[in-house]
Amino acid sequence: MKNQYRKILFLTGAGISAESGLATFRSENGLWNNHRVEDVATIDAYYKNPDYVHDFYNNMKPELWNAKPNPAHLAITRLQKEYPAEINIVTQNVDTLHEKAGSKNIYHIHGQINQAVCMNCRHVLETWGDVSSETICENCQVQGMMKPNIVFFGENLLYMDKVEDLLRTSDLFVSVGTSGVVFPAASFVQTAKYYGADTVELNLEATSNNFYFDKHIMGKAGTTLPKFVEELLSDIKNS
Repeated sequence: MKNQYRKILFLTGAGISAESGLATFRSENGLWNNHRVEDVATIDAYYKNPDYVHDFYNNMKPELWNAKPNPAHLAITRLQKEYPAEINIVTQNVDTLHEKAGSKNIYHIHGQINQAVCMNCRHVLETWGDVSSETICENCQVQGMMKPNIVFFGENLLYMDKVEDLLRTSDLFVSVGTSGVVFPAASFVQTAKYYGADTVELNLEATSNNFYFDKHIMGKAGTTLPKFVEELLSDIKNS
């Protein structure tokens, strides 16, 4: 591990938001509990029954609106403010806890709960209110074409050109609270490692792709990440 980095990339998953009270997808009380993925998270489901899909995501909004960032989110914000490097966040989460924590340079590769995208003109509407098949696009004025801006199964992830560039050019890659089983995000560490980055995993337990990580820090992100950030800041003060 270096004493100082010039470009740091965080990959964050559901585990970083769990301590803010948001259930992870794969937990017993997870997001898909009592819902078939095929009914709420595929493009076919949206075309077949758009209002059912809209209702599912509309019902999620109050919980995510009220959620507060935890010490893990705040630790990344602190690092962005105090560490002399470019620091980017690629998140698999559809919540806005990184934004609430005051972070910047955030790329939501799975979309955001507070957005809808027009299937006619690709305009993105930002709203915490309900969206339905009655909603009219404010850009093209077409009704019934607003889809939750969530990447459904079978759709391409967002910002992937930017992500590929960040993976090639960052010299520290930090994975926080990700399962390591959902591709292509699970392969990000391999790419970063190939291009020479130091790689660190912070998780409750080691993931299946742990071979590519130089360092593993096990425990809750709200505890381990602030400590890790403190160590990074201490390194530059002492160098």
